[in-house]
Amino acid sequence: VQLQASGGGLVHTGGSLRLSCAVSSAITDIAWLGWYRQAPGKQREFVAAIIKSGRTRYDDSVKGRFTISRDDAKNTIYLQMNNLEPEDTAVYFCNSMRGGHNDWGQGTLVTVSS
Repeated sequence: VQLQASGGGLVHTGGSLRLSCAVSSAITDIAWLGWYRQAPGKQREFVAAIIKSGRTRYDDSVKGRFTISRDDAKNTIYLQMNNLEPEDTAVYFCNSMRGGHNDWGQGTLVTVSS
């Protein structure tokens, strides 16, 4: 599976961005689609995921501010990020897990200025 993330940019504190991740395969066949992020000098961490049934999961740090969704017709997942904070600054990666394969996109940079 190939994944192409986009939508990053520079925003002020309290602003919003929507990230997109285009997936090369039918996302209805993929068990797990998620977003992760890696801040400078830190390890990559989980942000949000949507599983095949449509259920979603979020890290506590983004609950109530971020929303993950998917468009099956476009084979694309999204991450709507509202009320952004400087601590959200990171490279955001999309991820898929299917049949024992764990694939990553190239990442898109989100910078939140204070």
